[in-house]
Amino acid sequence: MTDKKPERRGLGRGLSALMADVGTDVLNTTTSATSSGAQLVPVESLAPNPDQPRRAFDPESLEELAASIRQKGIIQPLIVRATPGQPGHYEIVAGERRWRAAQLAKLHEVPVLLREFTDTEVLEIAIIENIQRADLNPVEEAAGYKQLVERFGHTQEHLAEAMGKSRSYIANLLRLLNLPQEIQTYLRDGRLSAGHARALITTPNPSELARQVIAKGLSVRETEALARNPAKPRKRSKPQSSEKDADTRVIEQDLSANLGMSVVIDHRAGGEGRLTIQYKTLEQLDQLCQLLSTAR
Repeated sequence: MTDKKPERRGLGRGLSALMADVGTDVLNTTTSATSSGAQLVPVESLAPNPDQPRRAFDPESLEELAASIRQKGIIQPLIVRATPGQPGHYEIVAGERRWRAAQLAKLHEVPVLLREFTDTEVLEIAIIENIQRADLNPVEEAAGYKQLVERFGHTQEHLAEAMGKSRSYIANLLRLLNLPQEIQTYLRDGRLSAGHARALITTPNPSELARQVIAKGLSVRETEALARNPAKPRKRSKPQSSEKDADTRVIEQDLSANLGMSVVIDHRAGGEGRLTIQYKTLEQLDQLCQLLSTAR
């Protein structure tokens, strides 16, 4: 695909408009689907998006979808764009899973909506579609964000705002790609969570510790304790209040980024705690007072 200069616009706006074009009526493959603007094309005329962030397709899930397609047809048309230099051939923008399942269901044609998209829009839609459907594992999601940053010039702040995520969430996810491939495989397979992996990022021997975490079935907090003191991997019967879990630190980062001030959370075992906001100028104090006033 030919890269084009990225447009500064709202990420995901294309997908919401796209999905509005797709009616809620079931489109059986025996109908013309002209009322919805869809057209039927041979499955062999379609090809996956090479930049699709999702790499793993669960066989069992595909078989279930294929069974549904055999009975009801494809409910929602695939979104495609024309393949340059190949008349009658199309690249899948959204719906690769449906295309794969349709082949398992022995369909010869599938309904599609033909649209014109830039490379940036195609990647954005692929990422957003999968994230909204919770289909991406942490490594795939991080790889998608990395492409948006490196190939198309989006900043972490822009991604966070457009995706409805915090900047620290985007930053922490991208850091997972710095881990060894062994740990990234554990993440893809679901043997480690993103919280476990984050705790291992700054350790000198993350792969060895990851194997210990899996073998012993350690929680995220226990993994953080192991990362701090690899020589003594054990459960702490009395967690110290100064030891914060990854979720608490992420909340601190989010609040600090949103307020533009330092935020410290002291959460205690009984459920109570203290939140401290540090301002540096009277202007920041006035800003904080205004935010608290408007929140009532």
